[in-house]
Formats: sequence, structure tokens, C-alpha cells
Amino acid sequence: MTRREAAPSPDSSTRRSLAGLAARSALAALIAFVAFILAAVMLLLVPTSASAQLVPPEKTEPRQPTLPSLRDQEIAQCLPGEIRTWGDGRDRPIATRALRFAYRHEAAPPWFSEAQVLTLVRQSAQAWSACGLRLDVIAVPRGQVPPEDAIQVLWSDAGSRGQFALANVTARSLSISPGLFALLRERNPKYPADRTLQMVLSHEMGHFLGLMAHSRRCVDTMSYYDNGKGERCALRDPKSWGSVIEYRSMLPTACDIDRCKALNAPR
Repeated sequence: MTRREAAPSPDSSTRRSLAGLAARSALAALIAFVAFILAAVMLLLVPTSASAQLVPPEKTEPRQPTLPSLRDQEIAQCLPGEIRTWGDGRDRPIATRALRFAYRHEAAPPWFSEAQVLTLVRQSAQAWSACGLRLDVIAVPRGQVPPEDAIQVLWSDAGSRGQFALANVTARSLSISPGLFALLRERNPKYPADRTLQMVLSHEMGHFLGLMAHSRRCVDTMSYYDNGKGERCALRDPKSWGSVIEYRSMLPTACDIDRCKALNAPR
């Protein structure tokens, strides 16, 4: 029986070469596998004409409607017993069912354009017309005299007498203070002063509709916040106080309109 010769054992350099070849083969296989996985993922993510039919559309949850705040509810509705005043004046119906306001832009602060203020005056008039009266607004060109039957809306520190705005029903003038609006801009330049202007226009316009007493509801445009004797206006929820910088509405509320309707109802 012939004895087989034993195969010669590889030397150390040969073993290292074989090990390196195996490692490179394994690495190449791993890279090929990763590339395959990435290609499959990209096929799912990119909506081609073929793959788009296989990927279900994302489901989006429907947006929940934003619920009105308590202040918004107070503006929109007038509950029984909420029409109350401070008793600081006597309401009286107006003699006519149509009023005309004539806006003069002279002496207005330069950051308020004529078109901007005229729009605010018209918005206040349109909102008050819901009480059944006709309110028109015209612009008076610079240097011209407003019609005799019109209520002048003008900028005048003398006429506003230390208030942001003041209604002089007898003189048929609604004066806005340029000085106080300049002070407001100086102290709080980021605050939108047109909101304050809208509110004071609506408030003073209400006096020309016969609403002489001020409302005790904080949110009413015809309100003021306290009577100077420690009593404060009414809120449906006292915790709402301070929730916004100006709680009073810029335009007449439901209670303002109801009060105007009851006062000026046809007789």
C-alpha cells in the first residue's frame, strides 16, 4: 500500500493573501446588498408612474375647527339681562333715520393715510347700520367745507379734550386726537394703532345714534372699564380679564346693536 504524500501547508504570506481575498469578497457582497436595499427604498419613496400605484396615499387628519373664544361669543351674542349701563347718561332716539359723516384728513398723523382712516370710518358706519339706520361716509377734499348736514370727523386735540376721540353731538363733530395717537406710537410703536382708532371711531359714532350712557359690559364698544369709584365693567368670566390688551370690541357688539335697535325702532 502506497502512503499518500501529505499536501504541503501554506506559508504565512499565502494565508494572509487568502484571508484578504475573502474579506474583500465579503465587503463587496455587503456593499451590493446595501445598494439593493437603498434602491428598493428609493423606489417606494419616489412616486413614479408605476410605484405611485403601490404606495398608499398618506392619511391626513381633518383639522378641527377653531372654537370661538369667550370674548368672541360675547361680541356675537347678547344674552337676556346683559344690556346694562353705568347710568352716566340718558339715551335718546335720533330725529332722523339717516346720518352722513364727512371725514377731513387735515392734521392727521403722517403714518395714517387718508384711505386707511376713511376705510375705518366706513367700517364703523357699516357695522352700526345693522341697527336699522342709514349711515353714509364721504371724504372732504383738502381746503373744502363739508356739507352743513354732515357730522364732521376730523383730527383736533382741542376738540378731543384730552381723549383719544370725542363726540360733540351739539356741534356735530367727532374729533380725534393726533397728540394722543402720537403718544401711543411713541410708547408702544409695535402696537397696531389702527385697532384703537377703529374702536374709538365706533364708540363715538354710537353717541350720534343716541347711545349716551356707557355700557357696563367690558366687551361692548360703548363701554368703559370702570366708573372711577372702584367698580369695574362686567365679564361673563372674570378670568377673561387681561386675556387681550384691549378687551373692548373694535366694532359694535350684539348688545350694542340691540340697544340701538330698541332705542331707534320706528314708532
